[in-house]
Amino acid sequence: MPDEQESLFAAVDALLEEASQDPLPHPDERKRLREAAGLSQDQIAKALSVRRETVTSWETGRTAPRAPKRAAYARLLEGLSTLHPVNAVNAVNAPAQEQPAATQPAPPAPADAPTINAVNAPAPDPAAAAQPAATPAEAQTVNGVNAVNAVTPPPPARAAATPRGHRPTTPLEGNGPLVVLDGTDKAHAAHGLLLPLPPKARTDLPTLIAWALGPDADLRSPRLHRNGKDGDPLLVLTPAAAEALGLPPTLEDRRTLRLPDHHPTLKLLTKAKWQLTRRGFGPWARIYRPASPTTGRQCVQLAVLPWGALDARAWGEHTAELPAPELAALLTTYATRVLTPRGSTAVSGLELMTALRPPTRAARNPETNVWESAPVAGSLTRPVDPAPPEAPDEHPVVAALYPRSHQRTPDQVLDEEAYDWIRDPELLTDAECTRTHAVGIDVNMAFAAAANRLPVGLGPAVHTRAPRFDPKVPGCWLADLSSLELDPRLPSPFTPTGLPPTGPAWYATPTLAYAQELGHPVHPTEAWLRPDHGAYLDAWYTRLRDAYVATMADLGVTPGLPEPEFLAAMAELQEHPDPVLKPVLTAIKSTVKGGIGKLRERPQGAAYRPGEPWPALERPTWRPDIRAAVISTARVNMHRKMVRLAAAGLHPIAVLSDCAVYLSDGPGPLDFLPRTPEGKPLPGGFRLGVSPGMVKHEGTQSLLWAVEMLDQGLNPARHIKGHDAAADGE
Repeated sequence: MPDEQESLFAAVDALLEEASQDPLPHPDERKRLREAAGLSQDQIAKALSVRRETVTSWETGRTAPRAPKRAAYARLLEGLSTLHPVNAVNAVNAPAQEQPAATQPAPPAPADAPTINAVNAPAPDPAAAAQPAATPAEAQTVNGVNAVNAVTPPPPARAAATPRGHRPTTPLEGNGPLVVLDGTDKAHAAHGLLLPLPPKARTDLPTLIAWALGPDADLRSPRLHRNGKDGDPLLVLTPAAAEALGLPPTLEDRRTLRLPDHHPTLKLLTKAKWQLTRRGFGPWARIYRPASPTTGRQCVQLAVLPWGALDARAWGEHTAELPAPELAALLTTYATRVLTPRGSTAVSGLELMTALRPPTRAARNPETNVWESAPVAGSLTRPVDPAPPEAPDEHPVVAALYPRSHQRTPDQVLDEEAYDWIRDPELLTDAECTRTHAVGIDVNMAFAAAANRLPVGLGPAVHTRAPRFDPKVPGCWLADLSSLELDPRLPSPFTPTGLPPTGPAWYATPTLAYAQELGHPVHPTEAWLRPDHGAYLDAWYTRLRDAYVATMADLGVTPGLPEPEFLAAMAELQEHPDPVLKPVLTAIKSTVKGGIGKLRERPQGAAYRPGEPWPALERPTWRPDIRAAVISTARVNMHRKMVRLAAAGLHPIAVLSDCAVYLSDGPGPLDFLPRTPEGKPLPGGFRLGVSPGMVKHEGTQSLLWAVEMLDQGLNPARHIKGHDAAADGE
């Protein structure tokens, strides 16, 4: 007992010692003070007897100095803050005629641009957004960066300056992760800043790349996991910028979507010793030099807007046409809340998984005392072959088992897909036919919600005969669920068509666990199981959930709103969409669906032959079994809620993925969603709200319209908005 008490006292003393250490300003302020004094990191390092890399880590906030260096560093910063206070460069109250020629005022910011001070300090709080925009006399150029001075003092903690006080999830570093180029000699950066380009950078791509990687641009994207990598700078090229750099307005090769090898731009890059990844120079191009001990990692990402880098289905119809300042704000908001875009939203969704759970880490070999690469526990560390039922038809595993013309049956292939089901119109009751409206409700972020706390396999599958079903073990199981009787007014939970299974079939663990939950005896005859498993997607879900909820809050739809207010806020959002945040919201949702889809990326290109491997198979994140588990869980979650409503006498007439259509006596969800005697939402049923897993109003049509759809064999859920829901990724 005394030993335990001494241990507790020692832990408390350590906390007290840490709390009593010399206070330090925010990392961004540390850098500002050093630069304001004209000191280099090498000078600071030499004075404090540390390495330059240590000073860099202190200025980025990755590490904090410890005693005795901390006291000396704090003393230095305190002295520099006396010599170079923030207000000394904040010339809000200085007359314009007294400004030196080197700091001529920049033009006023656009009306919807954030106001920030001239030293890359935090944006003012939302209340300050109501202040008038800075006048030309109040604008100033500091360290070669045009900015607008804040009228109110900045808050102590740094935050990204996004339109109208929008708050990102991850604080920005430097000038942010990206710039938008519009063909001028300035680049639009994260804070509403204009960064001056070197003389040749507007027309010479190698010069532009070198600038983007240098200290003048200061484009930084912090890693999301301590074992991960910092993000690469992103250069977004508008049509004018692409033209200035000698790029064509469109790509002639529509099959490969890349510049031909003989293009002058590629020759320039080769001459400057830059290389391209395997995907070549297309709408999203990654340009790099191999890492070396002296230069480290050198890599830049390009997004070429006239070539379709921002797909309208994922980012909104007119997003690529936005003015450069708004586009920079939009993409920076997405970057700070999700990830700096690295391709399509589907690619970014997959890259986010790896960024949050890197496959490897640096570890010292105890035998050789040499640093080596080691796997990160809980991550996908290497590519693994799918189990035969999990593999798509093109996969070599399938080619080895069946002839090319063979059509696999349910007992040979795992078919876990989203719902596309309509009710037989003959099963409509007389009471239902007296209702006036068909109302669609849509589950928010259904696939993301399904990924939350979902155990998935981390390693290869193990084949098992006559296994005992265990709902805690991820995998796929061969079982016969055809004898389970279900209400025909509900879709079957076991098939994407909603039709009952007719014999043995392969099911992911969540589907079979739900059959057991419904009271069906589960006796699988065969299984491919993954004993090494974990909640790999948890961090991915949390990041995307927070991004979605924060963006909805900025759009005026917050958690906890009463249901009528929630519906009103959503209706207002549809009537008056935000030109910046609405595309961010669309991209976040597309990142979820696209990321899950990329887990089973199919081969692409006319040159591919079935049975041959394709590049995606080389990724640890090519995991069709994880995709199947997520979709299975989302479908089961949907069915479980529909069963709860069916117990209250309500049955859907159609389901498409995460949208269900019910007949109603009124035009809105509150007109049909059942309540408890106390007036609360039915427990376990659909609940209106903004959080993932809750539902929103998808659309309303007339009863006659819905019945005609059913009679034609069409899915009302697909068209309940008035257009094809699949066209906008919903």
